Amino acid sequence: MFKSFSIAQARHNLAELVHQLERQPIIHLTRRGKPVAVLLSQSEFERLTAPRASFWNAYTAFRNSFDLETLDIEPSIFQDSRDRSPGREMVW
Repeated sequence: MFKSFSIAQARHNLAELVHQLERQPIIHLTRRGKPVAVLLSQSEFERLTAPRASFWNAYTAFRNSFDLETLDIEPSIFQDSRDRSPGREMVW
């Protein structure tokens, strides 16, 4: 659960809130008991704004990090995971 502080509390205790952000990534700020803003730690901000890998690069990294043949996954478990129906009719 994230901690919440009123804006008035945050104004008077900014240094303490910054220290807390070193221990927890997110702090909610409230006005009259309702959430209105969020403070983020630098590490959380970097995590959220970091560029994401393309699907292919993520898939390749996954394949390189696991030896799929040693997992002994039977191909039959994937037999019913795809809908083999021809789909809907389409008119051009």
